[in-house]
Amino acid sequence: MKTRSMYKAERTSLNRLPDPVLETILCLLLTKEAVRTSILLREWRYKWTHIPKLRFELRNTTSELTSDMDMYDVYRVLLLHRGPIHELTLYFDHYWEHYEAFECDQIILHLLRNHTLKKLTLFGLYETEDIWYKLPESVFALHHLTDPHLCTFDIDHPSIFNGFGSLQKLVLSYVKISTETLLHLLSKCPSLKTLDLHIDDYEHIDSCTINELLKCLPLIEHLTISGDVSQWLVLDSVPQELPTLIHLKYLCLNQYCISGDYGSAFLLALIKCSPNLEHAHLEMEYLLEFSAVKDKYLDVWLAHLNTLDLCFCSSLLEIEFVKFMLARSPKLKKVSILTVVDRKQDAKMVKTLLRAPRASPGVKVCTWK
Repeated sequence: MKTRSMYKAERTSLNRLPDPVLETILCLLLTKEAVRTSILLREWRYKWTHIPKLRFELRNTTSELTSDMDMYDVYRVLLLHRGPIHELTLYFDHYWEHYEAFECDQIILHLLRNHTLKKLTLFGLYETEDIWYKLPESVFALHHLTDPHLCTFDIDHPSIFNGFGSLQKLVLSYVKISTETLLHLLSKCPSLKTLDLHIDDYEHIDSCTINELLKCLPLIEHLTISGDVSQWLVLDSVPQELPTLIHLKYLCLNQYCISGDYGSAFLLALIKCSPNLEHAHLEMEYLLEFSAVKDKYLDVWLAHLNTLDLCFCSSLLEIEFVKFMLARSPKLKKVSILTVVDRKQDAKMVKTLLRAPRASPGVKVCTWK
């Protein structure tokens, strides 16, 4: 059993933590828990009011046994907060089923008046696919944002929108957004370097061309696209006219992006206009028709590609794509392949690839399951 002197020694040790260390610890907690640390020590009573990162989880519950926060609690925390707020995360878990987005607007407007918010993460969680939370228009007034992450929202910018001049990273995950809004939003982010895009509502989006999309990304360095883009992203008839993504270093295509005739042409079109690509992560589906389109892209040369991560089912056409990349990547160091084939097929595939012509003599090919 601990003695009173032992407890006193522990409290003294906590009190001796450097402020930067303590701030880091508090930032890793949910804000609700960070506020509760004020009862541990007298000296800690107002420590949480100076942390620059706030994170809230809001749930719609009527149980008296739970202590989940609501918008009123969030607003109280913001009013008591004394330091700058650079990052804010809000998880809405069924919260807006009985509440209005007006409450969230008030939170954003408060931040707009009193803080220079850099990173905003909003998760509009709901299990019913038919319900899309409307993204508060006040978000578009946060002109100092550099890193917004928006998940499961219906997004439409206001008629007057001047853009995000400082924005460098944008994550749009499982969103409902029109083509017009998407292109206008991207075109108003002149410093955008990282884009993670997953549009989940294909029935209500108009089509646009790859050319139109890439013209909005002149400085893009990291590009991730998920979902079945064939439903809304149209291939340009003349691939040679695509803009060159001179800064693109990392490309990730996953979750049904690459399948059939469309997927092959879409993949090769992006690779062709990315001459400085260094790392590619590609998830390929069944029915890849690589042979039907590769002749249009024989002049592809990836002088800087050093890492290639692939996920496929080991069909002959997919292996042909790997051979295509091996022959055009002089600095390639590692090809990592995730496959679902048996050991015998796996050994045969590796043997085929090891015999294939390659531009980089030191490249290593490895597989895993």
